[in-house]
Amino acid sequence: MTTLPPPATELSADEARRLALRAQGFLGAPDRRAGVRGVLRHLGAVQLDTISVLARSHELVPYARLGAVGRRTVDDAYWTDTHAFEYWSHAACILPIEEWPHFAFRRRAYRNRPHWNHHLPDGDYDRVVKQLRTEGPLTATDLGGAKKTSEWWDWSGTKVAVERALMYGEVVCVERRGWKRVYDLAERAVPAALLHDELDDTECLRRLVRLAGQSLGVGTRADIADYHRLKAEQVDAVIADSGLVPVTVQGWGRPAWADPAALETPPRGRHRTTLLSPFDSLIWERARTERIFGFTHRLEAYVPKQKRVHGYFAMPVLAGGRLVGRVDPAREGRTLVAKQVTLAGRKAAPAVAQALVEAASWVDCTDVRVEQVETPELREPLTRELARLLA
Repeated sequence: MTTLPPPATELSADEARRLALRAQGFLGAPDRRAGVRGVLRHLGAVQLDTISVLARSHELVPYARLGAVGRRTVDDAYWTDTHAFEYWSHAACILPIEEWPHFAFRRRAYRNRPHWNHHLPDGDYDRVVKQLRTEGPLTATDLGGAKKTSEWWDWSGTKVAVERALMYGEVVCVERRGWKRVYDLAERAVPAALLHDELDDTECLRRLVRLAGQSLGVGTRADIADYHRLKAEQVDAVIADSGLVPVTVQGWGRPAWADPAALETPPRGRHRTTLLSPFDSLIWERARTERIFGFTHRLEAYVPKQKRVHGYFAMPVLAGGRLVGRVDPAREGRTLVAKQVTLAGRKAAPAVAQALVEAASWVDCTDVRVEQVETPELREPLTRELARLLA
């Protein structure tokens, strides 16, 4: 491990928060000409998830930064013109196609993996690759069926084979169709200049650490490692040569690194007011979210209903560069239902109302109904502000 130079910059907690907001596209005017593709490149990764309440998370991420961009426009931006690929990063993520070479370290790790959760029947891998070569692109259903039974993880040999091929890099997901992955051979889907595993692990890791630092603005080792789910020792091995610079942040109590370009100009501009997907990269890591915003965020979709505190898909509300509340949404016809709302205080009511009305309009709802407000005395200012905005 290389010895790091002493930090040259000391940041206040507020400066670190603003750097993070700008790096994530929430402070300053959005680059509308670059659109959804610009958001993807700026963030480096956009997480996918099966849950769809207002919309799926990969749609909510550009909406939160750009406003009411069309949902079809979002999918087209990701999947047309060989612009992106889906792979394992922070989780299952959409990634800019130019980063394909930098995930060679992960593809190699999968190829060398000694144990798997699913058995791969003899012959299924070669059969699936051959079928894709002659008939692709295809879904797992097209290839012969994804499951042996109705159980979610009871995959068929076909599904095991094609997912293994995706991990190895022989196959790539070229789009989602009805939320099913559509697979094709990487040699057809990835531009020839990028289709290689020539970079060694060190070069791959150095690039991903640098990208994580740029996308975070400033972060601890744990923050940077979490962005693309690297190991702490992998970050340690390359961070001195990554181009990131060591800094100290008041109140963080641990070393941090920053994107040097982010330190050149103070963050300025307007703040976005919006609902955030629980899978938004601004709030991926709970410890970081608590450290920067003083806000405890937890996805409760997989928590038993009786144990939920804030709701199934509680979405934090960002306003003025702060997390000022959360909303658990649903839809009934053309009504956006705020099943449960938490407000940081009376002053948060206008921002939460604005976020709800904008989200409702984006998903073609014409009304907003509030069911439960955690602090009952804040219900009246919230509903009054909603009535004003909807009038």
